[in-house]
Amino acid sequence: MKITLQNICKHYGAVKANNGINLTIFPGTIHGIIGENGAGKSTLMKILAGYIRRTSGDILLDDSPANYQTPARASDLGIGMLYQDPLDFPLLSVLDNFMLGQVSGFTDQKTRLRKHIEELASGLNFNLNPDALVKTLTVGERQQLEILRLLTLGIRVLILDEPTTGISGAQKEVLFQALKKLASDGKSVILVSHKLEDVDALCDNLTVLRQGTVSGEMSQPFDSRSVLKMMFGSPPVPPSCSCIVPGKEILVMKNVSASGGRTGIKKCNTVIRSGEMVGLAGLEGSGQGIFLRIAAGLNKMSGGEIYIRSVKMNGKTYHGFRQKRVIFLPTSRLEEGLISGLTIAEHFALRDKRKSFFIKWRNAFKKAGECIDRFRVAGRPESTVESLSGGNQQRLMLSFLSENPSLLLLENPTRGLDVESAHWVWNHLSEYCERGTSIVFSSSEIDEILMVADRVLVFFDGIVAKDVNTDETDINELGRAIAGKA
Repeated sequence: MKITLQNICKHYGAVKANNGINLTIFPGTIHGIIGENGAGKSTLMKILAGYIRRTSGDILLDDSPANYQTPARASDLGIGMLYQDPLDFPLLSVLDNFMLGQVSGFTDQKTRLRKHIEELASGLNFNLNPDALVKTLTVGERQQLEILRLLTLGIRVLILDEPTTGISGAQKEVLFQALKKLASDGKSVILVSHKLEDVDALCDNLTVLRQGTVSGEMSQPFDSRSVLKMMFGSPPVPPSCSCIVPGKEILVMKNVSASGGRTGIKKCNTVIRSGEMVGLAGLEGSGQGIFLRIAAGLNKMSGGEIYIRSVKMNGKTYHGFRQKRVIFLPTSRLEEGLISGLTIAEHFALRDKRKSFFIKWRNAFKKAGECIDRFRVAGRPESTVESLSGGNQQRLMLSFLSENPSLLLLENPTRGLDVESAHWVWNHLSEYCERGTSIVFSSSEIDEILMVADRVLVFFDGIVAKDVNTDETDINELGRAIAGKA
């Protein structure tokens, strides 16, 4: 089936996730969709799969307009998507999951469908036991089950969103051979990925998205340097050298491993010193979030050792890390950082450490007013936090920081902020470094890391693929590391 996307737009208020995308995918080919975090890849594919409604634009199937708005209708038209998290029921068997949506009436079709799934699996070299419980399968085997289920529904366009994350090398090889066979049978395969080696090995054509638009297209053979430039843009102006000389060790990790997220982290070794500003780069779910939460005492390790100011912290709780002046600010401001429904003044009342039966409202309102003035929060003490813009929520959270933290751990501290607000955040944080605080932050923007950080740790598939000073690297080198090409 030929897919034509014409001027596809998806807007969330002022945010333009997709902004005028034009794309053609031909039958019998494997087409790669790549781009950095927030480029609009998954949004575009969910529009094609009927999971998200587009703001505007047209979808043509074999040159005929298609105005479907649900995944079920997309499936009826021959379009199916394998999401990052397989859509299955872990407590049911492989066969039971395969039967879902395919059995109608009162006739027992289990025997027929058992034979059908065995034939389909054999044809794609999948090794699935129909009687096995899905909860016992690996991620790769669950993907195989979902592919078989989609194929038996008559799918002619198969979309895969980051399918090689969390599967073994052997399972990836089986998956790739299966996808090549499907393309040779005339089906259209769309691969959403950030891994250039996967695109090189599998795709006939690729489209690069950047900031919600198409930044380039290419057919085999792919030129990695050109693709990276399409993904990440031109190198920024080199950052000015920091005059701060890193001091004593603040955070030390030795062979730290942990599960969580899409990849966890594996045998991480690093040292963060006082006064350092360290950026964490990598595609979402590559290990940065787990790293920060382990350093904050929020997640448990499965192996290794962690030290804060030379004190071993294995087994310590979040409050134990707080006592060592470790502070963590999450990326989800309203879900983890602030309390929806409460006002600015009420947040300061909660933060009052003095034990008293009665709330000192006058003091809370005074503190809130001082915060609003000092941090330029566009609100009033009685304003609820959800009524504030993202930038003002971030300023409010920064106002909660103590004056002398040893280690600040920040998840995407400027996510969703305009340029002025982002500059204000970094100017404020740099004052902490001048006082000797270590800052470790994650960011999806390589430009931002290069402009403000002294060092960058690049995570790929749960490991630190590169640890380098920002004045000794560039956007191309970091882009290659992020894509697994280090």
